[in-house]
Amino acid sequence: MLVPQAGQAAPDFEVLADNGETVKLSDFKGKRVVLYFYPKADTPGCTIQSCAFRDNYSEFATKNAIILGASPDTVEEQAAFKVKYNLPFILLADHERKIAEAYGVWQTYTSERDGQQIERTGIRRSSFIIDENGIITGVFIGVDPANNSQEMLQNL
Repeated sequence: MLVPQAGQAAPDFEVLADNGETVKLSDFKGKRVVLYFYPKADTPGCTIQSCAFRDNYSEFATKNAIILGASPDTVEEQAAFKVKYNLPFILLADHERKIAEAYGVWQTYTSERDGQQIERTGIRRSSFIIDENGIITGVFIGVDPANNSQEMLQNL
């Protein structure tokens, strides 16, 4: 699936959240949404990324923005991650990869580890900004986990 671009309607989705309730993107019409994708709950990069969103949560709220984090983890894994790091926003359990595929971030890509190029298949750490009408206004693929939250704030 191709990555949707700025100016296009954001693909709607329906998936279980960390609390076991069904969440749809359309539930947030009238608010801006920052949808960020991370590979695996409670791993180093994903924890850095999610905790940065947590630390900037009030700034997102002042900009009328909802934060949604998505990964291919189960409801139980997302719930444990949320509690462990006191994350104040919704985590989406995309274990069937429906959202990741709709947004084109389930990819085979090359990354570097210990100076070696490694080919991987999985979530490409990415973020999307979606406006109040469900239109994508920002697409950020292959983001830095430490700077992703600030980058989203600057682009809202």
